[in-house]
Amino acid sequence: MKKIATLTLSLAFTAGLFSAPAFAAGDVQAGEKVYKRLCSGCHQIGESARAFFGPQLNGVIGRQSAVTTDYVYSDAMKSANLVWNRETLIAYLEAPKKVVPGTRMIFWGLSDPEKIEDLLAFLQTFPAQ
Repeated sequence: MKKIATLTLSLAFTAGLFSAPAFAAGDVQAGEKVYKRLCSGCHQIGESARAFFGPQLNGVIGRQSAVTTDYVYSDAMKSANLVWNRETLIAYLEAPKKVVPGTRMIFWGLSDPEKIEDLLAFLQTFPAQ
């Protein structure tokens, strides 16, 4: 019995030691580059951010969809009733029109999981103002 417990513990420890998540929390600096390249044309972020062609993104992680007061959202986004958590943001960044059919967001999607993780890490550094 003692040998089985020791073996099980050893296997669990080894598995934990050599397995890692597909992507860690993301790289904030790399995420800033993704934001500048793909998002900044329509979205603002930071201390003086305001709505532009899209809503400002301060505090977007954890925010209810279609709630900023300085942007006029599409009916599709208003009725989506989403909370922008990690899972919904990943899905939306991969395929916006699949998550919110009828969205006005003109973005084909981002298929690189590492770039998505980096972007989320960057967005997370900007709390609601």
